[in-house]
Amino acid sequence: MLRLLCRSSAGSQTLVRWARRSQRGGGLLLHGARSCTSSRRCHGTGSGEVNGQPAENGSGNALYRDSVLLPKTEFPMKLTGQKLLDRELQIQQECGFADLYSWQRERKAKNKFCLHDGPPYANGDPHVGHALNKILKDIRNRFEMLRGRQVHYIPGWDCHGLPIELKALGDLGTSGLSPLQIRQKAREFAEGAIARQKAAFQRWGVMADWDQCYYTFDGTYEAAQLKVFQEMHSKGLIYQDYKPVFWSPSSGTALAEAELEYNPEHVSRAVYATFPLVTHFSPGMESVSVLVWTTQPWTIPANQAVCYMPNAQYSVVKRADNSEKRRAELFLHLFPLLGSLLEGGICKHPTIPDKQVPLLPANHVTMVKGTGLVHTAPAHGMEDYSVASQFKLPVECMVDEDGTFNELAGPELQKLSVMTEGNDKVISMLKQCNALLKEEQCVHSYPYDWRTKQPVVIRPSKQWFINTESLKDKAKEALQKVRVLPESARSSLLTMLDRRTYWCISRQRSWGVLIPVFYHKESGEALINKYTVSHIAQLFKEKGSDCWWELPIETLLPPEVKAGAASDYVRGEDVLDIWFDSGASWAAVLEGTFESDSRADVYVEGKDQIGGWFQSSLLTSVAVRNKAPYKSLVVHGFAVSEKGEKMSKSVGNVVDPDVVINGGKGPTEPAYGADVLRWWVAESNVFSDVQIGPSALSSARDSISKVL
Repeated sequence: MLRLLCRSSAGSQTLVRWARRSQRGGGLLLHGARSCTSSRRCHGTGSGEVNGQPAENGSGNALYRDSVLLPKTEFPMKLTGQKLLDRELQIQQECGFADLYSWQRERKAKNKFCLHDGPPYANGDPHVGHALNKILKDIRNRFEMLRGRQVHYIPGWDCHGLPIELKALGDLGTSGLSPLQIRQKAREFAEGAIARQKAAFQRWGVMADWDQCYYTFDGTYEAAQLKVFQEMHSKGLIYQDYKPVFWSPSSGTALAEAELEYNPEHVSRAVYATFPLVTHFSPGMESVSVLVWTTQPWTIPANQAVCYMPNAQYSVVKRADNSEKRRAELFLHLFPLLGSLLEGGICKHPTIPDKQVPLLPANHVTMVKGTGLVHTAPAHGMEDYSVASQFKLPVECMVDEDGTFNELAGPELQKLSVMTEGNDKVISMLKQCNALLKEEQCVHSYPYDWRTKQPVVIRPSKQWFINTESLKDKAKEALQKVRVLPESARSSLLTMLDRRTYWCISRQRSWGVLIPVFYHKESGEALINKYTVSHIAQLFKEKGSDCWWELPIETLLPPEVKAGAASDYVRGEDVLDIWFDSGASWAAVLEGTFESDSRADVYVEGKDQIGGWFQSSLLTSVAVRNKAPYKSLVVHGFAVSEKGEKMSKSVGNVVDPDVVINGGKGPTEPAYGADVLRWWVAESNVFSDVQIGPSALSSARDSISKVL
């Protein structure tokens, strides 16, 4: 990419050698320097002579042309279309791009540099987000190499999980397929996606040993992951419990916070409902009801309490007669009431005859929204569950895994979807018993399954959890020693940690790393200890995790468990959350790599990993090693359209990196080559969202032409 001017053949050869080293060392972009191949010497001594001979009359142009030695090159001034692509591939091959990583690993270097690759998800074709991330990493790696450091960079892929399983099965579903059959199809799908992504990363000029990558479905990786699991379990950080989790009816599994995306345009049918008071706190309150507001009316049948704020000032009001008040003035104020006076109060449940529920104080109640009196259904809310734990309230689940009411909800509601007709029915029941004061549409942020794009519900389930509450302080302390770029991302990391009291790590799927637990057939008690986990880890290392189904349970149980007891147990079927998969990558890839400190110098990922890989890696590493797995974090923005919009196929603003390089249909999608894609990354402010489109790409091409 550099035009070299030489005054002699000796100088020319020196610069050619430098250019070749630049080609091999890989500067910012793909192409190497243009080389000067001329060996002619300029002997001109001044005006009127050319190579020591007098200039001919009328050859003034020749005077200047022949008296200055200019470099000659086989590179044309401008390449377009297929010729450009052929030349790029030729340069990659002849300059040994594929050998660059191995070459720099073999040279002696006093200092080392490790960029740990966050594994992209093996569920589809390479996209422009991959390009932004991988090229940015490559620029950093090449910069450190040019500084004389030995670079450690092992590319990896996240290979398990629900999205891969769903795509692999397509319209087949899981009906009639064994876990091993599902896993085989999922593995084949993941391997195909990995091959396509790997080929793209190589074409973009990313420096790595592409024959030595890590994959989360490899037995050695799974074994390292189970070692982390065993360490955390032995410390009491991993436990099994029955509590509310985010549940996706569309996926049929529990989800972690990192697997949610919040739809700010979700529309709910919010209601104001009355709970008649049984306890009378003062004269004039014989026919008073407490008024609650909720955006999820379907949870009212599961109500176990109404919570209040002890120090808040409430009001006893009377509904205004429309004939004497304007419609906007719905209530007439009677007298104030301090929240603490509600202590010990009892209400009637609005839709279940003869059921009474207590009034309870709670810290999570606020006056920001609603009425300051919170309908509490412990089975369907995290904060509600905390209240239930404190006051020993029942946690009854009225919702099945498919998102429909079960028999506990009663015959009127059973089999109805809680988010649609079930919700409508509950509102109708409130009307019938005169408990519905008002209904309104509420547009608010609501959690959706990040893959199916469907709403989730909160429902209790017996799952495996990590007690992140006990890890928070250590994680925050470790994070203070980490350099974060941009610094503003640090507060987001800390906020995410604060919000996470526990982490659900079990999934009800087939494609993943099995949780190494056995259950007693009669009691249901879990059998899991250091012997069982270590034994399973060794089997996974040797045979892969498919052996969980392939081997008899007598082989899966370790010698420390008597062989005669094998018939009393069944193997568990839950798999680990993929964020635990990828979060343990430091143990599988970095551990034992360096003599003194097995931390990476840097993790470089998009801002979505603040609540994902950055956090799961931090929590697992702190739990096992009391330190962060990284010395610094670089958090970059997303690739967006030139209008700043999120890319969407339906909108038609998706930029395909393959089309950027090789061209598309028509003159509006020319073949830019890989240099333009790399230049786009190099010149962008990656700490904000990065715009890409025809204008940005054309500008990058023009910039490259100027350098040439």
